[in-house]
Amino acid sequence: MKQKKVIVVGAGVAGLASAIRLQHAGYQVELLEKEGMPGGKMHRIEKDGYKFDLGPTIVMMPELYREVFSLAGRNPDDYIPMEKLDPMYSVYFGDDLGTKYEMSNDLVHLMNTLEAFSDEDAAGFLAYLQEIYRRFTVAKNHFIQQPFRNASDFYNLSTIRQGLKLKTLDSAESFISKYIKNERLKQMISFQTLYIGISPFDGPSLYTMIPMIEFLYGVWFIKGGMYKMATSMERLFLELGGEVRYNTTVEEIVIEDGKAKGVRVNGDLEKSDFVMCNADFPFAMKHLIKEDTAKGKYTDKRIDEMKYSCSCFVMYLGMDKKYDGVENVHNFVFNDALEDNMEGIFQGELLEDPSYYVYIGSKKDPSLAPEGKDGLYILVPVSDLSTASYEWDEETIQYYRNNILNSLEKIEGFENVKEDIVSETYMTPVDFKEKFNAYNGACFGLRPTLTQSNHLRPQSKATNCENLYFTGSSTHPGAGVPIVLLSAKIAVQELLHDDKGILFGGS
Repeated sequence: MKQKKVIVVGAGVAGLASAIRLQHAGYQVELLEKEGMPGGKMHRIEKDGYKFDLGPTIVMMPELYREVFSLAGRNPDDYIPMEKLDPMYSVYFGDDLGTKYEMSNDLVHLMNTLEAFSDEDAAGFLAYLQEIYRRFTVAKNHFIQQPFRNASDFYNLSTIRQGLKLKTLDSAESFISKYIKNERLKQMISFQTLYIGISPFDGPSLYTMIPMIEFLYGVWFIKGGMYKMATSMERLFLELGGEVRYNTTVEEIVIEDGKAKGVRVNGDLEKSDFVMCNADFPFAMKHLIKEDTAKGKYTDKRIDEMKYSCSCFVMYLGMDKKYDGVENVHNFVFNDALEDNMEGIFQGELLEDPSYYVYIGSKKDPSLAPEGKDGLYILVPVSDLSTASYEWDEETIQYYRNNILNSLEKIEGFENVKEDIVSETYMTPVDFKEKFNAYNGACFGLRPTLTQSNHLRPQSKATNCENLYFTGSSTHPGAGVPIVLLSAKIAVQELLHDDKGILFGGS
């Protein structure tokens, strides 16, 4: 029997994971990528001997990373060797940069940190963990791993009953405020909603499961950096017999008689039985799907009206020294007025005193920098391009660069940071838009508001077209590497369901 062919558009995380799953399931899979390397935003920047992860850096839920390799009968340790980080990260606050808080998922160390705030807050934290863990198990078993192909998949008595247990109507910050009173501690365990591009002051309370996952399951580091995950998935896909074509831009997903027939590359139709699209869903709907009937409700006007996550300005700095005085790989610096800071991002303001994140991967893997030196990755959450009231020109870049470095040099261990820079490069929202087709430069895709989550988020199976499937951060279940890996799993299950009648459970 002839193998059926699947073309996967885009070698981002979900594209690679989908390609592996489909190749393993017996399809002939061809992966087309417009860039010259795998990973999408899980890319790498190399300059002057320094190697930086371009986008994601924090490994959570390692079992989902490992599952892609275990599925194919491989030992994940042979592909993505990991180690657990403890402490997970350091936290500093803008008006007191001399004080450092270390967050551990070792309960003894964590309780010492919490009790330093107050016994009441420590007890409140444990109560928060208990409550959000209950909601997490409901979300995991009934929503995160379930497709919502039809309205009835959500609007039924059983699912609605489970949905009511999630109590999603309050914000992440207001939910945590029920348990914890200290403002700094609240910020330290609510900011993680930014991992998926939404403010803790607006994001549904369910997303406080992100810090819970850190505290209960830890934060990990992949030797070689996050880009190692991308190259290891590519390696496995090729070992399974898949084909990758880089520097290949898909111009159109070709649809005839309500069915995807393949893609157009350099004006020519390349036929396939199925198309799995890992290009950002809003971009794909607007630019790759040309036929109006296939767009369905996702018209160009609707795409423009949807809400988008924040974007990022990232600095990649090669330093002329090792930062031995800085203990942790992950470091967060918060503006004390975090709510004003977040509001500024989502209202398009140029931030006067932004919060930011410093990642030093070469502390754990010296091969990521020249001998005796470190590389600093510094990320600032900023407005997406549709919201920003300013242009991303050299003046804006220098404004943020100087602002951040002036703040950073007040932290112990970073005192001479400006003088230590020997190499630097940047990614702005414009770069994320142009290089990765991130719509509006929104690094995390569609914002996960209540009206853009679960059954109200774009689903894996195209609604108005057969043989076409979507995966990635703008589709259900959402953004963040572990969740995007789940989106690939769901999308492949949907394809197998249509092609072979295979039904899957939610666990």
